[in-house]
Amino acid sequence: MELSDIGRWILLAGLGLAALGGVLMLAERLPWLGRLPGDVVWQWGDTTVYVPLGTMIVLSLVLTIVVNLVGRLFR
Repeated sequence: MELSDIGRWILLAGLGLAALGGVLMLAERLPWLGRLPGDVVWQWGDTTVYVPLGTMIVLSLVLTIVVNLVGRLFR
């Protein structure tokens, strides 16, 4: 692998992390995200366990649709 190939992968990883950071910043503005039916919260004492099943299903569907649409555009 050449040095330019490694540089390209590092650049793509950085852009991916920046995009993920932007999505996480915008996620705060969606009040329903993380509070959907199916999201389970267990609390006992000072311990809280949060399992966002409903949110994971919705995000999986949305990301699947987006990735498929982008894939079709670049064919």
